Amino acid sequence: MTYFYYKTNTWGNSDPQVSEETRKTWEFFAQKKNWRIVQLPNGYYQTECQSLNADHEPSGEWTDITRRETIESAENAIDASIEHYKKRLDYAKGPKVVKTFK
Repeated sequence: MTYFYYKTNTWGNSDPQVSEETRKTWEFFAQKKNWRIVQLPNGYYQTECQSLNADHEPSGEWTDITRRETIESAENAIDASIEHYKKRLDYAKGPKVVKTFK
């Protein structure tokens, strides 16, 4: 029973089920040039990312993502988001062989 569970719930092939549209979105969010930080009237800093239109091109509009008390913590939040999307792109390539046996 355990074998059946793991067999059906792990990646069994090298072709992950990530659409090209999703992959393009992740690639866009993984680039720091598509992010910015703005200061709000209350003194907080807001991280924003450009929005994409239907053709996966920047729309010129910005979407607020998170608010932080300092500019350093806002930039750290952006860096963490970029790393998150880079990892998703890496995992979408399929499983990695981490150890083989002879």
